[in-house]
Parts: sequence; structure tokens; C-alpha cells
Amino acid sequence: MTSVFAQEIRLSKKHEEIVSQRLMLLQQMENKFGVQNTEKASQIQAEEAAYKRNRNLLNDLEAAEKSFQTRMHSRPRPEVVSLEVHYWASVEEYLPKWRQFLLGRALYPIGVENENEAENVTQNEEQR
Repeated sequence: MTSVFAQEIRLSKKHEEIVSQRLMLLQQMENKFGVQNTEKASQIQAEEAAYKRNRNLLNDLEAAEKSFQTRMHSRPRPEVVSLEVHYWASVEEYLPKWRQFLLGRALYPIGVENENEAENVTQNEEQR
């Protein structure tokens, strides 16, 4: 009978160990589940923030594209047209003075005020 009693005590201790291990494993599972939920919530927040950021960027790009298209199809302002006209008039005016220089036949023409001086400078250089 003592052996049965000793076996009962041994089985009871083994049962307590198993129940203790079970409780420990359940606690670990709950902790892991809690961490996973926290990570998932954090990931969801990050995804929502990225979605909002991307949506805002897309809206900004669409607005910029629309503004660009509007500017491309609109007429330039009068100041810009005036600057363009003056620029091309200046180019046409100074092109003869620069032609010889650009062809490598004359010196740098800055400071030359009229055609006669430019011709004199060109002739002087040819004589040298």
C-alpha cells in the first residue's frame, strides 16, 4: 500500500509540474500575442500615415501638373514678350560686330561702339 501511496504522491507532483508548465506556456503565449497586436497596430498606423502622405504627394503633383499645363497654354506676360523682342533686336544689332570674332578673324569686340571702329580694328589686325 505504501508503494501505491508513494506512486500517488509522485503522480500528484508530476501533475503539478505539468499544470505549472502549462500556465507558464499560456502566459508566454499571451505575452507574445500582446506584442504581435502592438506591432500590428503600429504597422497599421505607419501604413495609414504612408497612405496619407502618398495621397498628399499625388494631389500636389496633380496640382503642379495642372498649373504647368495652364501656364503652357496661356500667353506670356507682356513683360516677357517685351524682353524677348529686345533680346532678339540686340542680337541682330550686335551680330555683325561679333561675326568676325566668332569666325576667328578678329579680336573680342567689347568696347567697339560702331561698325567703322570694328572694321578699323579688323583691318589693323590683318596688317600685322
